[in-house]
Parts: sequence; C-alpha cells; structure tokens
Amino acid sequence: MNQFLERIIQRAGEDKKTIVLPESTDIRTIEAASLILKKGFANIVLVGDEDKINDLKGDLDISGAEIVNPLTSDKADDYINTFYELRKKKGITVEQARETMKNPLYWGVMMVKKGHADGMVAGAINSTANTLRPALQILKTAPNVKLVSAFFIMCVPDCEYGHNGTFLYADSGLVENPDAEQLSEIAVCSAATFKQLVEAEPRVAMLSYSSYGSAKSELVDKVVEATKLAKEKAPNVLIDGELQVDAAIVPEIAEAKAAASPLQGKANVLVFPDLNVGNIAYKLTQRLAKADAYGPITQGIAKPVNDLSRGCSAEDIVGVVAITAVQAQA
Repeated sequence: MNQFLERIIQRAGEDKKTIVLPESTDIRTIEAASLILKKGFANIVLVGDEDKINDLKGDLDISGAEIVNPLTSDKADDYINTFYELRKKKGITVEQARETMKNPLYWGVMMVKKGHADGMVAGAINSTANTLRPALQILKTAPNVKLVSAFFIMCVPDCEYGHNGTFLYADSGLVENPDAEQLSEIAVCSAATFKQLVEAEPRVAMLSYSSYGSAKSELVDKVVEATKLAKEKAPNVLIDGELQVDAAIVPEIAEAKAAASPLQGKANVLVFPDLNVGNIAYKLTQRLAKADAYGPITQGIAKPVNDLSRGCSAEDIVGVVAITAVQAQA
C-alpha cells in the first residue's frame, strides 16, 4: 500500500463515515466490504437481498455491515415521495418513482440525500452514466459549483515528479470536451480537491501540445483562455499554461521550454484539454509506470458519490471508499 492510501485510510478512521455499496451482487463488492470492516475505517451499508448476499459471501466476514433491501425497507415510502417531489416537474409519476427507487443505485444515493449515509461508491458493474445519473438527479451540484467533473489520483512508484510521485489527473472520466470556461472550472475544483486529499499545495498545469505559444491553433487557444479564466477565479492558486506535459513536470525541460513558468516543472495537478487525452494518459500511467490509479472520483456533487472502473479489484474499491469517506468529512 502506498503512502497516499495509508494516510487516506488513517484519516478516514479518525472520523468514521457511512458509505453505501449498492452493487451487492458482485463478489468484489463483498470482498471490499469485508476488508473495509476489518480495517475499521468506515461503516458499510450493502443494498440488496440479505439471503442472496449471505449466499454470495461464502466465508467472508461482513457481519459488521448493515444490509438494506429497498423492497422491504420501512424507509421506502419516504424515499419514493422524496424522489417524486424532486422530479415531478420533469413529469415523473408516483408509480414511476416507486419503480425507480427499487434500483439499488437510486436507493443508495437517496440514503446519502437523507443523511442515512455519508457517501456512495459504485461502478464495478454499472456504467459511469448509470452510476452518476442518480447523484445528479437527487443530490445535484455543490453550492458555488458550476460543473461536476472527475479525476484520478495517480500514485507513481519510484517517481521524482509531482508530489512524491502523486498527481491528480483531471478530467479523466466524465466531461468529454470542455470549453474554456468548463476547463477553468475543472482546474480550480481540482486544485481544491488536491489540497483536501493529498494535504499539499496544488501546482496546476493546463496541458496542451504547445508550451507558451510554441504552436498556434484553436486547440491551444482553448487552453490559453482556460488558464486565464482559472487564474482570475483562483488568484491564490498556482496555475499556469499552456504547457506540454514535460515542461509541466520536469524542471530541466521547463527551464528550456517555459523558463518564465512559475510552476518551474513541478506541477502535481494535470488538467487535460479533453477526455480523450485524460483517459489515455491515466491508463498509460497506470500500465506503463505501474501506478496506482484511484478513480474516477467525482468533484462538484453536493455529497460524495464516486464511480469505479468496471475492471476494478476489491482493493480498488477499498481505496475509493476511503477517499469517499475523507471527502464526506469535509
């Protein structure tokens, strides 16, 4: 386990939160619940049929978890009515609300909405769209936040760059082709997230294939404008661009390509111009550098609901639950 995750688990255990895991039909979720309960850093709620969960768990110890079945819970009517009130202007009927709340993802998010849980983690067997749609419908965005985006925390072993090899990559999981305004929002939000989770000062690089005007195109112009907007929104945060990635993270290259950059080649938050680049970059880093990748973690939702890669392991789920718990503390 890397130092980042050790510290996150330690912090989670200092103020234990309750996290919902709605994908109880998947053995990885059950394995993760067992590991989390053994480590003792969060309370766990599993959504589903208790008999089926017990059949699936085998010898795994999940005795400390709460199991909630939407079909039999005494909270069902309250949740149904709340969802109906939230969505009736969209044309939903009470009966449609009743059917919707049978979905474990919607049930889990409603638990968070009602304060019966502090966060939710899903995505092992559901798409990002299906995982985040309930959160956007029920929880909506946080105050003063214009955009929900997603990031990965990347922990690269034996790496001299970033913050002791730790980076935040954004957006690497949600916003496909942000415009300059959206890109600036991602940058500002990512800086705050890095400070919260990594407990270090963010050094934000707005990435491009150009450094300080070495190329001219609409693609570069977007990053230049986004950098300007981000600096205006967060004047106390170190943000610079447009920069090629080597000029952003390697001091020697920065000196040659962007000597005037205040980052000095020491960026730890990398903001990508679109989702193609961000997703490719995180997967390459994960596979080629054997990095630990935690995410996609969301930022900007009123309460923490986080997505998983469908290729995740039980250990990956443990990590995202720990991060979600720390987000909930804030």
